Amino acid sequence: MANFLNQKNNAASVYVGNLEEPVTEDLLWELFLQVGPVVSVNIPRDKVSGQQQGYGFVEFKTEEDAEYACKVLNMVKLCGRGIKVQQTSLDLK
Repeated sequence: MANFLNQKNNAASVYVGNLEEPVTEDLLWELFLQVGPVVSVNIPRDKVSGQQQGYGFVEFKTEEDAEYACKVLNMVKLCGRGIKVQQTSLDLK
């Protein structure tokens, strides 16, 4: 997770939580593309089991797109669960 965040624009990235197993990176890309231009999507997997860990990250081109995604998509139902969308606020320096 830290390597992904080190290479990305944290200010233009959002955390997406409460994800169910059928949710894929392609599905997140398509959903978040509805609110702004997406640069990348990452859903981390457990290194041992290979299963999703229930969260992911979406990077947009601008901070404004990320802020808008939080306002529009937070608690939208995806595969029957309300997803949690918030801006990443990690300071890794």
